[in-house]
Order: sequence, then C-alpha cells, then structure tokens
Amino acid sequence: MPSRRLGLSGKLLLLTIPLVMIAEILIYVPAIANFRMNRLNDRLAAANTAALVLDAAPSGMVPESLARQILGSIGARAVAIKMGQQRRLLASAGLPPAIDHDIDMRTETAWSAIVNSFEIMLESGNQAIRVVGPTRGGGQFIEVVIDEKPLRQAMYRFSRNLLLVSLVIAILTAGLVYLALHYLFVRPMRRLTASLVGFHENPESSARIIAPSQRSDEIGVAERELSDMQRDLASMLHQKSRLAALGLAVSKINHDLRNLLASSQLLSDQLASVPDPRVQRFAPKLMRSLERAIAFCQSTLSYGRAQEAAPDRRMMLVEPVVAEVRESAGLASDVSITWISAIERGLTIDADPDQLFRVLLNLVRNAAQALESRARSDAAQQIRITGRREGAVAIIEVSDTGPGVPAKASEHLFEAFQTSGRPGGSGLGLAIAAELVRAHGGEINLVEGTIGATFRIAIPDRPVELLSVRNQRARA
Repeated sequence: MPSRRLGLSGKLLLLTIPLVMIAEILIYVPAIANFRMNRLNDRLAAANTAALVLDAAPSGMVPESLARQILGSIGARAVAIKMGQQRRLLASAGLPPAIDHDIDMRTETAWSAIVNSFEIMLESGNQAIRVVGPTRGGGQFIEVVIDEKPLRQAMYRFSRNLLLVSLVIAILTAGLVYLALHYLFVRPMRRLTASLVGFHENPESSARIIAPSQRSDEIGVAERELSDMQRDLASMLHQKSRLAALGLAVSKINHDLRNLLASSQLLSDQLASVPDPRVQRFAPKLMRSLERAIAFCQSTLSYGRAQEAAPDRRMMLVEPVVAEVRESAGLASDVSITWISAIERGLTIDADPDQLFRVLLNLVRNAAQALESRARSDAAQQIRITGRREGAVAIIEVSDTGPGVPAKASEHLFEAFQTSGRPGGSGLGLAIAAELVRAHGGEINLVEGTIGATFRIAIPDRPVELLSVRNQRARA
C-alpha cells in the first residue's frame, strides 16, 4: 500500500510550527535578559534605600538584628558603598567565603546580559553574586551581595509564565495564520487541482471546466487562464470528434457512392453514341462532371487525415473554368442572381484545372448561399468574378452583394467547421479552398471594406528552371 503523502495543508502546518517556535525564541531571549537586569536593578535600588538608613545612623549604633532585617528585606547578604577613596561596609549578614560572580550594571551590554542570563539558568547550587551599580548622593558606586538561587528561581517562574502566555498567543496566531493561508491559497489550489483532475478524466465535458472567481491576484489570473484553456481544449476535442464522425460517415458512404457514379459513367458513355444534337451537346459535360465526381469521392477522406494531392499545374485559360463553375453551381438559369464575369481576355493561370475548379466552385456556392439567406429587398443580388494579372501573379476575386462576413467569424474563417453563421453551411468549403490555394503557393484572403464579401485569390507562376529550358532547346 503506497504511503500517503502530506497535502498542501499538512505542509503548511509543518511550516507554521517551526516559524512560530523561532518567533518564540526571538521573543524569549531578550525577555529573560531584560527580566534579569530589572531584577538586579531592583536590588540595587533597595540597597540604595537601605544605605541611606544605615549611613544616617551613628557608627555602630545600628543593632545587628535590625541590620539583618534590613538585609533580609532587600534580599541581600551585604551592602557596601564607596565614597571617595573609602570603601565602607554598611551591613552584612553571613558573608560567603568567596564571591563567584561579579556583575557591574554600569558596563552591562545587551549581549552580555543575554549570555549571563543563560549562565545563571544553567548553573546549580547557591552561589554568591556581587552586583555593582550607581549610587545616590556623593558616593561613587554601591555594592550588594546576593544569592544566585532566588534569582534563578525567579527567572524560572518568569520563563514558565512567559512560555504559557506565549504558547496561548502562538497557538492563536498560528491558527489565524493557518486559516488565512488556507483560505487564500490552499483552498484555491485544491480547487484548481480538482478541476485539472476532473478535466483529465473527461475533457469533453463542459461541467468539468472551472468557473473562475473574481479575484484579481495571481490565483484569479490562473483560474481565468485555466478556464480559457479548458474551453479551448474542449472545443478542439469536440471539433476533432466531429471530424472523426464525419470521416467515419463518409467512409461508409464513399464505397457505394463510387459504385453508383461508375454505373452512371457507363450510361453516359452510351449516351455519347446517341445522334440527337442536344444529347451530343450535353453528353461531354455530363461525362466530365461524373469523372470529376468520382475523383472527388476518391479524395474525400484526404481532408483532415492527410494533405491534398500535389497540384498538377499547367498554364490554362481562366474563362472556361469560370463558365463551367457557373453551370455547375446552377446559376446559368437563375435569373434572381446577376452573374458578372470581368476576366481579362486571354488571362492564363499556372494551376491545376480540377483544383482551381473546386476552389472557385466553393467560393461561388458560398456567395449564392449568402444571397439566398439575405432578406428579399430591392437591392441587386450579384455575384462578380474578376481576373487580372499583376506581373507573374494571377489575381481572381469572387464577390457578392450579400450581408458580408461577421467580424467574429472572420477570425477563424479558413478553419474547418468555422461557418459564417448561415444555415446549411458545413464549414468546410473555405477550409478546402484555402488548402488548395496554399498548395499552389498562393494566398486567399477576405478583402475588407467591400459591399458583401470579396475573396481574393493570388496564385504566382512557378519559377522557370533555366536548366530545363536549356535542355528543351538542346533537344529542339
């Protein structure tokens, strides 16, 4: 069984405990040193008061019992004062044979106070301490001899009380800090983690997308970016699913459709032998349409799974292709849409005839659908195709007087399944057209600022290979 790892909350708690302990140490060390100094200063202040009483009495007139009481009240064994060159012992009671520690409060520093405090707490027994400090009046300094044990016990009591109070404060502080960090960071991180795990389990479900909060800090930015990323991925996966479903459906239909078209092609071959002039006129067009349809069926699955076949380019006239596109789109007999062809006379283009036909047919059908979707009005409904040359680049523009392309749809216009919002559109026509144009090394763009929609196709001629030209001349 794998060991359970600490979560973010556990790690936060483990981090808070040592930080609180460090804070306790930083508080305790100067506090205990300050307590010791205050205790010693209190003894010096009491000794100064006792010295005034003892010094005021005539020499030797203070009874020993009274001196003991005075010393006992200030917690000292002896009190001495130095005045000028004379050092006078005012009172004593049970002086120790030797002084173990000398402490001069006039030269005590913060560091020495801390060191001496811990030395006293770590020692044992009842040693004698001589404390020297300033005196009142004309004396140079006052000395008092005290026992170390009462001071140590007082420091222990102070440490215990400080520890108890500090623990209560530390627990409350640590709890508040933990709750604050848990609310500000741990909970949002758990929410982000849960969303990531849930989205990984079912990335196509919109219910697994995180709902970003209104926070303006880095957590809020992470939530919003994660939400946008999840939406984009879900949309992309949905699109891929549609492509997979489309490929599966087309693969099922493709086999039977090719058989039907092959049978129709055999019948069209028989029609070619009928002597009727009208049959002789339309039979070649029907045969070309069937041949093109069979080729389309064979390459239907290429989109989305592999690239289109490389174009078989040749110099060709544009006008016949445009006329065939008009007939194939059913616009030759449609009187509701005006067809305008403004192709330069004798304009040629270096392109694959079948692929150029597919590009123009997709654009013309989109234009016709745009005009049909627009509400009936007195405005003219036109489809206009223009063609010209700009140096070594052939330019073809297909425009209509429809409602145009919405700004939101124009951002992903040439991507699969990104329609312009018209009913009946599959969202593949412009994507196929763009792929075929790019295969020719050209560009297709939506021209801005025109009435309706205008698509501009630019296909450059292939560069002439000098070596092949020389070889042709040599063979000639």
